[in-house]
Amino acid sequence: MKVIIRCSAFVFLLFCALSTSAQTVIPLWEKGAPGFENRRNEPEQAKDYWVKNIHNPSLTVYAPPADKATGAAIIVCPGGGHRLLVYNSEGVAPAKFYNSLGITVFILKYRLGRDTLSPYKIDVHAKQDGQRAIRLVRSRAAEFGIDPNRIGIMGFSAGGEVVDMVAFGGYDGDAKATDPIDRASAKPNYIVQVYPGPLFVPEHINTDAPPAFLVAANDDACCSLPLIQLLQRYREAKVPVELHMYAQGDHAFNMGTNRNLKSINHWPDRLADWLEDSHILKPEKDLKKVLH
Repeated sequence: MKVIIRCSAFVFLLFCALSTSAQTVIPLWEKGAPGFENRRNEPEQAKDYWVKNIHNPSLTVYAPPADKATGAAIIVCPGGGHRLLVYNSEGVAPAKFYNSLGITVFILKYRLGRDTLSPYKIDVHAKQDGQRAIRLVRSRAAEFGIDPNRIGIMGFSAGGEVVDMVAFGGYDGDAKATDPIDRASAKPNYIVQVYPGPLFVPEHINTDAPPAFLVAANDDACCSLPLIQLLQRYREAKVPVELHMYAQGDHAFNMGTNRNLKSINHWPDRLADWLEDSHILKPEKDLKKVLH
């Protein structure tokens, strides 16, 4: 008798934690962020689980093993209230999870509008960083071995506000731009929202909005309502959406490893199911080839 065992995602992270390492760091702008080029060499501040003082926004690449790569990619936006980035739990941990599924990950360090003495505005500079991140990844898709039509973006808490700002409009590239990166579209092909913050939930979404996976805990006073609002916008637009609202878990349950709750601990398994069912891990056209 053949026995197939599917390990839960959070347990798997424990085994792959030491086997996956960051491959490279790519600044969003080679000469520094527009208007702030003179600050690009200022050192970031990091302690334990967080990073702050970000003046040279960047992407850190986590690539899956070559024999597991599916061609799918995702940009991960950690939370932290726009004061810092919860980089390990909401950046590195999801990167390892996605790598286990064959997805290439780009962790975004975006500029923080509420950091100490910050010169940045959330709705200007964090949004600009999110858009630039998608454009950069798409414009260099061949280099990274990914499909430019399977690039997603994921946000935790404040990072979810970045996702809301970039996912629903204003993403057309500039065909006349001197920088080839700016010619690429900033529209994600799918989004993953994990207890996103309340700012920037759109009043409506278009019928061509990216499919969405949404997850939060009902007892999260801050960030369960934004998902309910977003769910309603998706239903009105008749765009594919999946919501998981857990009874308990509060805020910042990360990838499910910091709560003594079985349902929360297994939420990444539901994401893995959705990624497969939505043909993100394997495009529908490729699936048809296998079936025929």
